[in-house]
Amino acid sequence: MVVVNRTGGSGAAGHAAGALAKPDGYTLTMATFELSTMHHMGISDLTHEDFSPLLQLNGDAAAILVRANAPWSSIETFLEHVRQNPGKVKMSGTSTGGAWDLARAGFLLAAGLRVDSVLWVPTQGAAPSIVELLGGHIEAICCSVPEAAAQIEAGELRVLAVMAPERLQEFPDLPTVKEAGIDWEAVGWRGVVLPKDAAPDLVDRLEKELRAMTEAPEFKKFMASNGFAIIVRGPAEFREFLRAQDAQWQRVIAAAGYDRR
Repeated sequence: MVVVNRTGGSGAAGHAAGALAKPDGYTLTMATFELSTMHHMGISDLTHEDFSPLLQLNGDAAAILVRANAPWSSIETFLEHVRQNPGKVKMSGTSTGGAWDLARAGFLLAAGLRVDSVLWVPTQGAAPSIVELLGGHIEAICCSVPEAAAQIEAGELRVLAVMAPERLQEFPDLPTVKEAGIDWEAVGWRGVVLPKDAAPDLVDRLEKELRAMTEAPEFKKFMASNGFAIIVRGPAEFREFLRAQDAQWQRVIAAAGYDRR
């Protein structure tokens, strides 16, 4: 297997290369969360309908984190502070319009707040955002828990809540936003897809091979060591998940003012 990293266009270049390849099974694409958002933002015309889903491999829920010495001990007290100080709290986690920016935008809307209730400070990802947070330059970040696991375990950061449907198996002590009465979920995901119109027998064969790979100790070790949660969905379930994601993020992108179509 030859891995080709096609960077550029906020994910558009890589997804386009996969969509335009021959549907013969020799070109697989590692699709990501951006497939659900970039067409709504005018970055690309591609959608999940341009692919044949094979297997979802990963899903990492977003979370709201603050410094360990921050005055907020719960997501409720943090939100109350935001309500009392609109536009004053600085947050980061990724670039503007990236996965964690959209996650916090949807979270704020679900909590009955405006998207601009907090000031989003764009960075190149969770790692530089954590540096900004620990340095006191921002008040909170939105990213996945595994991305900040080292700082959490060191007692430097506090997780206020995760945006998962239920508590994370790896971090069972962390509450969800749903426990605070906020009906919201946000997950960054990865999955393998083929170009559109791939033959059903080809999809079946490759799904079996990929599913066997997810059971391999090497795969589980790699995912655990890199902080990736394993979530496996087959072709039909993966397709339904992609449809639901498309609808969810369309609403958030429009409300956040990021719709550039």
